[in-house]
Amino acid sequence: MARSVATIPLQFSGEFLEYALVFLVLAVVAGLAGFRGIAGLSMSIAKLLVVIFLVLMVVSLIL
Repeated sequence: MARSVATIPLQFSGEFLEYALVFLVLAVVAGLAGFRGIAGLSMSIAKLLVVIFLVLMVVSLIL
């Protein structure tokens, strides 16, 4: 007896964008407080997360 396996479509939740916004706010607050090292690192992480978000968004639109 053969069973059919139901496939679940790839779902995109957008959590990377939320994390990117958190790191962006952290970078702005740290920059205003004068902590340039933390602000630069937070901005780099935010940029990376936005790129990951965009790649996953394109992949989910294609599939």
